[in-house]
Amino acid sequence: MNIYLISYDLKNPGQDYTSLYERIKGIGDWQHPMESVWLVATDKFDEDAIYELLKPVMDNNDLLLILQVYPEKRQGWLAKSFWSWMQKYTEK
Repeated sequence: MNIYLISYDLKNPGQDYTSLYERIKGIGDWQHPMESVWLVATDKFDEDAIYELLKPVMDNNDLLLILQVYPEKRQGWLAKSFWSWMQKYTEK
């Protein structure tokens, strides 16, 4: 199972990005630990497929970043529920 970080800057305030959020949730097991950051665990999509899925529901001036995450290489200050989620995907 791979984990991908999805981050974005949505440039048009007041836009309805419900379809973007629903597409992200449909990728796999997800967490939304920060306002414009999602992490998804999936074995069905890679970074190119995620891009192709999300780009049509974003505006042309929005920004999008997709990175593969290695859960054993992590550090930060977030909710305990997020770290518990990450722990599920840490190689032992």
